[in-house]
Amino acid sequence: MRQVFVLSAAAALTVAMAAAPALAADVPAPAEPAAPAAPTQFDIAFGVKYTSNYGFRGISQSNGFGVAQGYAEAQFFDNFFYVNGFVSKVDLPTRATAETDVGVGIRPKLGPLTFDLGFIQYGYPGERRFMDPYNPVEYVTPAGAFYGPAILSPRNSEFGEVHASVSAAFNGLTVGAGVYHSWDFLGLGAPATYYNGTVKYTLPAEFLNGMKGNFYASGELGYFQLGTTAARLGAVKLKSYTTWNIGAGYTYENLTVDLRYVDTDLSKKDCFLNSGDPAGFLNGGKSNWCSAAFVATVSLDFTLSGLQQALAR
Repeated sequence: MRQVFVLSAAAALTVAMAAAPALAADVPAPAEPAAPAAPTQFDIAFGVKYTSNYGFRGISQSNGFGVAQGYAEAQFFDNFFYVNGFVSKVDLPTRATAETDVGVGIRPKLGPLTFDLGFIQYGYPGERRFMDPYNPVEYVTPAGAFYGPAILSPRNSEFGEVHASVSAAFNGLTVGAGVYHSWDFLGLGAPATYYNGTVKYTLPAEFLNGMKGNFYASGELGYFQLGTTAARLGAVKLKSYTTWNIGAGYTYENLTVDLRYVDTDLSKKDCFLNSGDPAGFLNGGKSNWCSAAFVATVSLDFTLSGLQQALAR
């Protein structure tokens, strides 16, 4: 599951400029404003990254270890319509070989606001049903009753999610808010809705004293409202929780280095309830997957149009 990884365009704020008439003959007329860039009817954004701990809404999806990730996105009509894909190594109870996501959506603009309305399908190829071998339960069939491992996950954890978000940029400050809803989270039969707010500030160039690149600070506050699993999985009420992260980063051309503090308000027992961390079966039902963590990420991001411009120089 993407950590807050739904690909979105930064909101653009256009300032109209009008040239005032000269008040004296020795006062030069203002320069004409630069012509706006021509809309790009088609582009491709893609990149790779390595993160020291892949988390989804505050919960580790990599058992606290580093993983490699990649993405690609086709953008049409000046990034109004997009189709994207994301892949990441994961370490989950169902032993999926990877996480593979596919998304589609639109990014309409209204004045200083940019909206992102879309759908994501989360996939986990190669997974197997997760069972508890330490606490067998009784199963009753027409042929008779028998005891076996408790089934803790569905056969298939794939799920879909719709989302809507909005962002706006003001002189280096970008603020946003979003809502994400799944009617069958992780195939558990439980509804799930995530609400979040984000903020990012990029330092002005004059603060860098001639240094190339950009420094930024950003943060997110989110609330994940979770429902009850299907009866076949025990009708378990999952624990809703709050998550947050704050960090800073440096971007130079295509390279970004990001350092971030991530945390949730889940207890270790509630974390085990939500995550199914296998370690919890051996330590009294506790998990560290939702605990505070410092995460370092190095990423390389490109666009097809950017590469074409670089080759044309």
